Amino acid sequence: MKLSIVIVSWNTKDLLEACLRSVYGYPLDQPFEVWVVDNHSKDDSVAMVRAQFPQVELIASEDNLGFAGGNNQAIPHCQGEYILLLNPDTEVKPEALNALVAFMDSQPDAGAAGSRLLNADGSLQPSCNPMPTLGREFWRMFYLDKLIPLGVYDMEKWDVAEPREVDVLMGASMLLRKEVLNTVGLLDEGYFMYSEEVDLCFRLQKAGWRLFWVPQSQVVHYWGQSAKLVLAKMFLQLYRGKLRFFRQHYGRLTVFFYKIVLGLAALFRLALLPLALLRNSEQRDNKLHMARHYGRLLLALPKM
Repeated sequence: MKLSIVIVSWNTKDLLEACLRSVYGYPLDQPFEVWVVDNHSKDDSVAMVRAQFPQVELIASEDNLGFAGGNNQAIPHCQGEYILLLNPDTEVKPEALNALVAFMDSQPDAGAAGSRLLNADGSLQPSCNPMPTLGREFWRMFYLDKLIPLGVYDMEKWDVAEPREVDVLMGASMLLRKEVLNTVGLLDEGYFMYSEEVDLCFRLQKAGWRLFWVPQSQVVHYWGQSAKLVLAKMFLQLYRGKLRFFRQHYGRLTVFFYKIVLGLAALFRLALLPLALLRNSEQRDNKLHMARHYGRLLLALPKM
C-alpha cells in the first residue's frame, strides 16, 4: 500500500465529514487507507464515520489523547509506505495527495513534506517555520519580524512553482516516510497539543533527513476549530509545548532565559494594549481576550 492517512479528531463532526469527503473525492491514484482516531468526542463524530464512511479504519478512544497520542494510536497499524498526518479541519484540493506522494518518490532524502495550506478565502496560510531558537523567539515576541523576518518565513514572497526546503512543517498536512518513523520514533506524547511537530521535525533533521514545503499540494485549513473550544487553556498549552521543546533540546539554561523573554514580552504586549485599542477599536474584544491570555501566561510561567 502506498499511503496511510491518519486523522485525529475531537468534536469536529461536520468538519471531519467534509475532510473525508474531500479525501475520497480527490483520492490518491494508488492504493491508500484512511484511519480516523476520535479523541472521545461528544458530538456523534464516531457514529457519523461509521454510517457515512464504513471503509475508514476507526479508533474510538475512551480518552482525549491529544494530537500526538491520537496519531500514535494509528501509526503502528498503518500499512502505507507513507503516512499523512491530516487535520480534521482541512479539505484536500484536487491532486493534493498525488503531488505530495510524487514529490517524496522523487526526493529519496526527504523525510517529510508539507502541503501549501490555504485559508477558506484561498489566501496563503503560514504552514512552516524556521526551527525555534531563543533568539528567534525573542525576535518574534517583540514584533521584530515586522522589520526583518527572522523568526518566521516570509512565505508571501516564495515561488509557488517550486518546492522549498524548510525547518518545521505544520502537522495539519504532513507526509512522512514510514521508515523514518521506525527510525526516529513516533510523536512525543509529552506534547498534548502544539510543538509536537516541531519536536518531530527537529529529530528528523538531526537524523539527517530533509524537510520540504510542496506548494503543488494545496489543502484548505479551517485553522484551529478544535482549539477554539478551549482557547484559554490552549494558549497556555502552546507555551508549555514550547518550553518542553526548549527543555528537551536546548537545556535548562536556555529555558531559564526563555522564561525571562516570555515574561518581558507578555509585559510589553500588555503595555501596548491601550495604544492598540486606540488605533483599532473594532478589534477591542479580541485584543482584550489576548491581554487576558498574556496575563494568565505571566501568572503561570513560574510553574511551567
